[in-house]
Amino acid sequence: MNDIALSTKIIRRRLVLFVVRAIAVVFGLTVLINLGFMADQLSRETRNNPYLNSPTAAILEGYFLGNGSWEGVENVAKVRPGIFEHTRRSLWENTILVDHTGRVVLEDGAITAPAIGSVYQPDENAKAMNLTASDRIIGKLYIKNPPFPPGWSLATRLILSVLLFSIVTGIIILVIGMLLLNRLVSPLSEVIGATQAVAKGDLSVRVPIHKHNDDLHTLSEGFNSMAEALERTDNERRNLFADIAHELRTPLTVLRGRLEGVMDGVYPLSQEVIAPALAETYFLERLVEDLRILALADAHQLHFEVRDVEIGPLIQRVIDLFTAQASEHSITLRPVIDADVPRVQVDPQRLEQGISNLLDNALRYAPPNTMIDLVVRKSTDGVEIDVMDEGPGVAEEDLALIFNRFWREEKSRTRSSGGSGLGLAITKQLVEAQGGTIRALKRSTGGLIIRIVLPAKR
Repeated sequence: MNDIALSTKIIRRRLVLFVVRAIAVVFGLTVLINLGFMADQLSRETRNNPYLNSPTAAILEGYFLGNGSWEGVENVAKVRPGIFEHTRRSLWENTILVDHTGRVVLEDGAITAPAIGSVYQPDENAKAMNLTASDRIIGKLYIKNPPFPPGWSLATRLILSVLLFSIVTGIIILVIGMLLLNRLVSPLSEVIGATQAVAKGDLSVRVPIHKHNDDLHTLSEGFNSMAEALERTDNERRNLFADIAHELRTPLTVLRGRLEGVMDGVYPLSQEVIAPALAETYFLERLVEDLRILALADAHQLHFEVRDVEIGPLIQRVIDLFTAQASEHSITLRPVIDADVPRVQVDPQRLEQGISNLLDNALRYAPPNTMIDLVVRKSTDGVEIDVMDEGPGVAEEDLALIFNRFWREEKSRTRSSGGSGLGLAITKQLVEAQGGTIRALKRSTGGLIIRIVLPAKR
């Protein structure tokens, strides 16, 4: 039996036991409550039982008080035809009257029975009531084989009905519970199986969405979202390692080739030979620093010294840093800064670093004799900063990808253009960590726009 089947069996068994226990508790409480009610009703019926508090006794006691003896008592028991004939006859059925000496005086309302005058020997089922007059016992009234009291008969029927109803109800609830358990256990077993698959490294597994159950629907969607996030993170990790290995291979190859050439005497130990190797060390140093910044940003450990900043002078400082590099490529840097731009609360050094990455990226791909605009204006969300070049641009479907680490568009944005491939990713982290947003847009006249929106100072 595999792990999924075993887990499903365990869950099913536990849920079945839970349902059975719940039914047993409900059944037991129902029976106890109804038995208590029946006992109370039975007590009431017993106290009012005509066979234990017979009106016949009152009639006989009244007769004795009026006559002073039992002589002629049979006349009281005579039943005359009429509408009450049956009721009167029932008063004397199964009755035996004995005097104070225990001799039979009247049986079933008549004096013709064989037992008249003899000492009555009651059987174990006979019920006796003392007859009294002037505080002395004048005889006894026996009821032979009294029928089962009506109260007991009613209580018995009700108890049997309650028991039958409870049993049938319990069976119905159990059947419905089992059907519901199947609907619950099957999706849970799918989630358990998928969880075990993820634990073993299969991040591509997904569970079906069951729309008939809101809770399981939410659970399935939550699991699938988690699995997708894990798979995406795992793919990003794999791609990151592959990209880092690729980025390190080229400079290390150059360094190794130059050093081996010098060692073997192929290259002279001159500035022309050492300069390319030194340039690759600069690239490696920048790559390591960029990776360090990204690692700190991912861990939310980047330190920010936030203060009120005026954007105009900050943009001008960045332009001054890149003016010489732009001139070498015959590219013009043009700042366009509105006068009503509000101040923002940011870390100026981190913001300069981010905008510098954008400008450096634009200079790498902008053709000669073109212009790069840095536009700063007030917007409804705060302050908007656009870095616009006239380069080859990026395909519409790739605009959302350019902030990924080590992303380069085929042909136009390759390793030969320079850069570590992490500049835009770092800028995105620096901007978003300070409450801003960043996105890429196609320029209508050709080229690329990178737009940063920072919240204005409140």
